[in-house]
Amino acid sequence: MSTTTRIDIGAARRFIYDDARLLERHRLAALFDGAPGSRVLDALRPYRNDDGGWGHALEPDLRGPDSQVSGALSALEVLAELGAAADPAVAQLVTETADWLASVALPDGRVPHVLPTAAAYPAAPWMQPNEGGMLTFAIAGHLWELGADHPWLDAATAWCWAQIEAEGGLVGGYPVKFAIHFLDAVPEPDRAAAAIERIRPLLRADGTIPVDGGQDDEKLRPLDLSGRPGAPSRALFTADQISAELDRLESEQLDDGGWDFEFLHWSPGQAVDWRGIVTLGALQTLRLHGRLEP
Repeated sequence: MSTTTRIDIGAARRFIYDDARLLERHRLAALFDGAPGSRVLDALRPYRNDDGGWGHALEPDLRGPDSQVSGALSALEVLAELGAAADPAVAQLVTETADWLASVALPDGRVPHVLPTAAAYPAAPWMQPNEGGMLTFAIAGHLWELGADHPWLDAATAWCWAQIEAEGGLVGGYPVKFAIHFLDAVPEPDRAAAAIERIRPLLRADGTIPVDGGQDDEKLRPLDLSGRPGAPSRALFTADQISAELDRLESEQLDDGGWDFEFLHWSPGQAVDWRGIVTLGALQTLRLHGRLEP
């Protein structure tokens, strides 16, 4: 990894090897050093439960061992990062994760935000048991990215479209973020482009959207909402907005080499886990946009 920007790559690496989880260390090696994806899968599997779901704080805001929908989303994010072609085990894990999601899905196709078992363990204030379905958007998006062929995906996709196309169906920052992810992945480009335009009025002039119930002035920024160059959702943002956000992201590397996150730091373990994730995410984003050389 090399760069002509102000990023200290060596410091970022040291931060990940000093403070990040084993999973993020192997993801770094696979993404930037050509290490085999099988090592990422080996680090991911311990978060899996016998029921086919994912827990054990794979999603750092839920610290319990039980299978949770957000844990399944986190697993699918890693699997999508590797891609279905990386290892035959990826497709099997995707199918088994979709099977588990189907087992907890509600009759209308959505999956609950937090299952009741989470109440027994430490969790972020916003991770109390509830049947809100916003994670369904992002999960369906990853399943489409991974080429999944699963009957529950049809039901989940139908629910996503119904929410997106309903008047007032999207409210708040994270539902919009996850809906945009779905629209960037679902293989219906004309319908998705029309839906993206309906999202435009929900954004502020600077391309941000506030997070309901978050920290003071907590917001999602253009790169949070549309992280990939060439994605359909890039129509929501100007080139200048994206360039300014990349400049900001570069400037936010801290003295310890890592990046931090804007939402609530509610436990030491959660903060350490998330900082490793967002530091790796910052490096990925900067490389995707040409700010780091391959």
